[in-house]
Order: sequence, then C-alpha cells, then structure tokens
Amino acid sequence: MTSKFNLHPQINNGFTATNPEFTGGTLHCKCQENPVVVKLSSQTAHNHACGCSKCWKPEGALFSQIAVVPSDKLSVEANEDKLYVVDSSAVIKRHACKECGVHMYGRIEDTNHPFYGLDFVHTELSDEKGWTAPSFAAFVSSIIEAGTNPEDMTAIRAQFEELGLPTYDCLSPVLMDAIAFHIYKSKHNK
Repeated sequence: MTSKFNLHPQINNGFTATNPEFTGGTLHCKCQENPVVVKLSSQTAHNHACGCSKCWKPEGALFSQIAVVPSDKLSVEANEDKLYVVDSSAVIKRHACKECGVHMYGRIEDTNHPFYGLDFVHTELSDEKGWTAPSFAAFVSSIIEAGTNPEDMTAIRAQFEELGLPTYDCLSPVLMDAIAFHIYKSKHNK
C-alpha cells in the first residue's frame, strides 16, 4: 500500500502487531545529548491515531499516535528537570522536553476524571518493538482545525480504513462507553 497522506510514520504503511508477551520499555525524547528517558513497566493499551490539536505529532504527520499506561507503571528515569507542562489549564497535563519539544507523557490530575490513573504516551519514542498496535483513529475531523483541507477528509478516512483502523470524531465506542459508565456511577454513587 502506498500512503497518499502522511497520517503518521508508524501507521502509513501498516504496523507491527501487538506482542502479547511484551512487558514495557523506555521512551526517549529527540535530544541527541541528555535525552529525557521515561520507563514504562507494563504494556500499553488503547493505542490509536489522534487528530486533536493538542497532541504532539512527528513533523509533517497529520496525527499523533497515543496509547495509555497505568500512572504507577510510568517513571522518569533521566533528565526530569528538562520537562515542563505545556498547558497547565488542560485536562491532560502534557509533559514535554524544554529542548526538543517532544511530549513524553500526559497525566490527568483530576481524581474524578474517567481516565484518572492512566498516562498518555507515544510508543514511537521507544526503540523496543511489541507495544500495542493502533486499533482506531480518534478526533479525525479535528485535523481540519489545524489546516487540513476538508475535501481531503474522505480520502484520509479511506486510508485509515484500508489500514484496518476505524475512524471516529470522538474516542472509540469502548472508551466512550467507559466514560459514560463512569459518569453514571458518579451520579448514582455506585
């Protein structure tokens, strides 16, 4: 398959399947010297392409690639002093390298949020293979806000479909159901 659009470098021409035996690895920012190193001591989940305007994307890519890991399975192993929160008013506090700009992880601090306890990570920053494969594309229409021609959207969605990734203008149905159930439980004290 030839990629018409640069969706994401690790998605454009297919991707590696999830290794069920994989148990984690390290992420590195793009700095040649003294990179920020983040250790993930578990496999990730819910890997997906994200078109929102807040997520870090590789240069020229229309989408980021995001997965989640339990917050207690993430630790900063080197050069934590280089990290800063990109937007402290955002729900997801994206910790980026001050020098290269790469987002190393995003954390939700609101204990009432449905995804509290999960950190958002970019597995492409790892040299290890075996992370969860992407399974959908989220917030696809949001790339229009970043300047993508609306006339290209049908072809972009078709490219995702050809790769086997369903497209949504929110999160996947499984994650939307989880959010709705969290809201229900919080309203009914369950």
